[in-house]
Amino acid sequence: MSKELPFIVYCMEEYKVQKNMTGKAVSELFQKYSVCEYLKKFYEALHTTGANYIVNDIDMYIWSKAAG
Repeated sequence: MSKELPFIVYCMEEYKVQKNMTGKAVSELFQKYSVCEYLKKFYEALHTTGANYIVNDIDMYIWSKAAG
């Protein structure tokens, strides 16, 4: 198992709770915008930050992908 996988699961769970979404909805959103790939790519920078920062960062990433 890669070191990034538990982190991605953690991010998905935090996102689900903070956004009051289902696991399926989060999974579909993350897949649509390649969020898991983003989290893997920036694991080293993100894994030391807090849950609120990560959720906000994911929101900004999704927004930038949706706008562009």
